[in-house]
Amino acid sequence: MKGRMENKLGSIVIDSNVIATYAGSVAVECFGIVGMAIVNVKDGLVRLLRKDSLERGLSVRIEDNKITIDFHVIVSYGVSISAVADNLFSSVKYRVEEFTGMEVEKINMFVESVRVID
Repeated sequence: MKGRMENKLGSIVIDSNVIATYAGSVAVECFGIVGMAIVNVKDGLVRLLRKDSLERGLSVRIEDNKITIDFHVIVSYGVSISAVADNLFSSVKYRVEEFTGMEVEKINMFVESVRVID
């Protein structure tokens, strides 16, 4: 899926992988987020993703130039998940809308694990 914008000079097409990479980098900057997670379906194990593969921990869908993002995250032990979610939602919504020029319609956060940070 790709987002498309038209203007008087032509069209701009943004691939969902570009949005996923950007949204992932914004998410790991948020307070309380340890990193993005990927779940091994076979074993049921949760793995923390490295910074160069953050887009694998989320999915981006674009319909009618409106973006829906699903995050699979690992949160820091002892923080309020509600506060982390509010921070993630507001930061990602603002920065992705500024980056793409498209509306972020929905953001879902799936907490896959909790980690103790030294």
